[in-house]
Amino acid sequence: MRTRGNGLLFHITSLPAPYGIGDMGPEAHKFVDILAEAKQKYWQILPLNFPIASNGYSPYFSDSAFAGNHLLLSPDLLIEEGLLLLEDIPPVPGADPGEVDYDGVTKHKKLILDKAFERFRKKDQKNDYDDFCRGQSGWLNDFALFAAIKEEQKGKIWHDWPASLRDRHPEALEEAGKRLAGKIDRQKFIQHMVFKQWSSLKSYANGRGIKIIGDIPIYVSYDSADVWVAPHIFKLDKRKRPMAVSGVPPDYFSATGQLWNNPVYRWDVLKDTRYDWWIERLSHTFSCVDILRIDHFRGLVQYWEVPAGEETAMNGKWEDVPTYDFFDTLLGHFKDFPVIVEDLGLITPDVKEAMDHYGFPGMRVLQFAFGEDKPDHPYLPQNYVKNCVAYTGTHDNNTLMGWLREEATPDVTHRVLDFLGERKISPGINWKIITRLMGSVADTTVIPVQDILALGSEARMNQPRETFGNWKWRLLPGQFTKEHAGKLRGITETTERSR
Repeated sequence: MRTRGNGLLFHITSLPAPYGIGDMGPEAHKFVDILAEAKQKYWQILPLNFPIASNGYSPYFSDSAFAGNHLLLSPDLLIEEGLLLLEDIPPVPGADPGEVDYDGVTKHKKLILDKAFERFRKKDQKNDYDDFCRGQSGWLNDFALFAAIKEEQKGKIWHDWPASLRDRHPEALEEAGKRLAGKIDRQKFIQHMVFKQWSSLKSYANGRGIKIIGDIPIYVSYDSADVWVAPHIFKLDKRKRPMAVSGVPPDYFSATGQLWNNPVYRWDVLKDTRYDWWIERLSHTFSCVDILRIDHFRGLVQYWEVPAGEETAMNGKWEDVPTYDFFDTLLGHFKDFPVIVEDLGLITPDVKEAMDHYGFPGMRVLQFAFGEDKPDHPYLPQNYVKNCVAYTGTHDNNTLMGWLREEATPDVTHRVLDFLGERKISPGINWKIITRLMGSVADTTVIPVQDILALGSEARMNQPRETFGNWKWRLLPGQFTKEHAGKLRGITETTERSR
């Protein structure tokens, strides 16, 4: 990423596929074509893991750090595989094409995948499936068993399972594997199809000169296969309940901080094991994406630890991480380590020192540059460094126009207009802001699709203060036009960021 380039931030769920949620089928390939036509270098997405309903379907909370999101499976591609017939697909839930109905889509995809699995079981040749199961056995077997038991236990959190299963007694796991063999095979089939479709889409993007920027949360969910399989690497008590959980102290987004409630790591144990779990996780993720954004990098230098049971994140404390030993070990293992680190919020000198030591590019968010009258603010484009990734906003921000119209104070609006040399917020101001950002010295710039289209707060992806009601926005069919692509291409060429 040390050469100039631009990309778009747009999660797969937001694609205008015809089945209630964006998927990895024809519309995803069309979006790649749009990126290529606009001479973009990057497509940045959110985590590909399956989001948990109890956490508002956030892609940052999953039942596995390895398993893929089966809601992204394309029925059209399953039809092409001969695993579905058109008449197998029931009516699509939800009447609003601009919003994902996650509960409805989850039920819809289950019906579709049940039919696809039944057809798959009747196939004589399953060579690619067998190869996938062997190649991914390090995580797949445990995840499939976890998911099958969880279904049998009617969704109970794993610590409420019978003790022999909760504590992974070998004889109990063996018996469950036999008893639930059909459900386990179904889970493996689904994961096989998820990664088959994703591999095809990524290959198509790479073939058109587009690199995928993925995203990895540093934490995992408590009710996950990861914690069930490896409780010793997390701070749990004797009953395997969290003693401490994750979050961040009060910041820009919340006066009481953000209480994430993920179990925090036992870094002493991770260090003793030479970070094997992290190496396995990163190896798997790097096999799926070209570049990786590490979410909440600050937590890999020091992390905010909150006693379990607290109602807010205010009563926490900072704990140290063996940062240099950790990254030295990773860099010794991986020949290439192409990452972007999310360094937003409260960033202390030790975080900057670690980033500078390893040369990791951080993030600059233009929306954060105008809160005070400070010409040397590091988020103003004229003050960027080359080794950074600059955004108009992220998935956690309001859209550019939503921010300007609804959140910016009169003083902030005045500073934005002064920055642009404008007298008022007028149509096309989004393009002027985008042009200024892309004209900076930053090696990489990334623009949310909502900002290309000048959409308002109705298109916001996430409100960090709220657990529910997020991640729903979808692009309407035909909303991203050739005119938008042409305008973006022109700015990309003018700012010397084209492929």
